[in-house]
Amino acid sequence: MTDQPRQTAVNPDALRGTLRREKIAARLALPAAAHRSASVAIRHHLTEFLLPLRAGTIAFCMPIRAEVDCQPLVRQLLALGWQAAMPVVRETDAPLEFRGWTPDAPMATDPYGIPIPADGPPAHPDVILLPLVAFDAAGYRLGYGGGYFDRTLAVMQPRPLAVGVGFDLGAVKDIRPERHDVPLDLIVTESGIRRVNHR
Repeated sequence: MTDQPRQTAVNPDALRGTLRREKIAARLALPAAAHRSASVAIRHHLTEFLLPLRAGTIAFCMPIRAEVDCQPLVRQLLALGWQAAMPVVRETDAPLEFRGWTPDAPMATDPYGIPIPADGPPAHPDVILLPLVAFDAAGYRLGYGGGYFDRTLAVMQPRPLAVGVGFDLGAVKDIRPERHDVPLDLIVTESGIRRVNHR
């Protein structure tokens, strides 16, 4: 009798961890000129999408690890009557809270070293710009592994428009979403806007 090849169990956490490391490294390796050009294109696409909307509250993150810097876009929206906010980690394994932000707001850092407003009024965003490490065609996002945005989107009522913001290099066929993962509504890269049909 011929021995059957032994099937090796696939560990989804290990696969996602490897993918996360690879995509962050690729983003950090982008030449400065390419990063700048792609970022300008991404902000242009976001501007074209957001400007026709009624002014509301937009949440965004300060860039880390060579993410797209959305501050120029947010400042433009502020001048048009929008308000801005940033996500804040208050408890581990709990949904994020949102704190109002202005360009002159005093800043602090959260437990992960991410800049956040030191204080400010609570906010409920109408639009959230979520940084992407990787993403797939179904609108699922790979972040840094904390699950904060998924927990937050799952409980927010009304749910904000969830817009993933990242580079084309983050595109993958399938990030192997888990049951708790929440798909985005839009994904914006330098190539344009991808709409996700899940609602």
